[in-house]
Amino acid sequence: MQYDPIKRSLGNIFNRTPKLRRLFYSLLDLLLLRSWHIRRELRNLDKSGFDPNQIADAGSGFGQYVYYLSGKYPDARITGLDIKQEQVDDCNNFFTSIGRNQKVEFRHADLTRLDENEEWDLVLSVDVMEHIEDDRTVFQRIYNGLKPGGVLLISTPSDQGGSDVHHEHEESFIDEHVRDGYGVAEIDEKLREAGFSTINIKYSYGGPGKISWKLSMKYPILLANVSKLFLLVLPIYYLVAYPICYLLNMADVRGKHSTGTGLIVNCRK
Repeated sequence: MQYDPIKRSLGNIFNRTPKLRRLFYSLLDLLLLRSWHIRRELRNLDKSGFDPNQIADAGSGFGQYVYYLSGKYPDARITGLDIKQEQVDDCNNFFTSIGRNQKVEFRHADLTRLDENEEWDLVLSVDVMEHIEDDRTVFQRIYNGLKPGGVLLISTPSDQGGSDVHHEHEESFIDEHVRDGYGVAEIDEKLREAGFSTINIKYSYGGPGKISWKLSMKYPILLANVSKLFLLVLPIYYLVAYPICYLLNMADVRGKHSTGTGLIVNCRK
């Protein structure tokens, strides 16, 4: 399934004015369950007194998490890192247009070649690692870039069907993935090899989340790949589907799951 063309189509629609771009970010925060889990992890860090001054979003994409972080931590310096130069330029232009460019910068970066040393208090990696073959190098580079006591937050598919792959010979729902998902032991081992010692891993997208993902993401993407005309009726579709997804997302974030199609990883240097 080609996911990037759909993202580009939606981006073109919502990128016409800063107000539409802000609306797009709000809709992503409402729809994407991984965003719910990341925000919950950040709230838990707040309760522990964690107050980051230097933040990186490793694989910043459209910039929605940088936008959220720049509102949550207005005094922090935030850097969005992305391999796609057009995304970097687009985000820099948008954040300049809304006056947040004094503390926010987007930079073209290959995560396997980061050379920062003890620069960041917090690094976010949201649905990025499943796209990178040389993940061990990325984990090591991020570890080097974190200050002592710094935190890495990861959201990534698990090997329990995270790319909608449930059997050995099935293809990933998202063509751009280089791996179908991580096992808990696998990602723990790779992070410890990089140097992390305090590692907390939990499943996301449990029973409620899997249903929500199908309603809010999988079925709309499948239909949009059949015909872009479906994008015109998306608002009507979500008026019906979203109240159900909201309740399912709430249940998934508040519940503890023995398995799930996603992983949320919180590790500290």
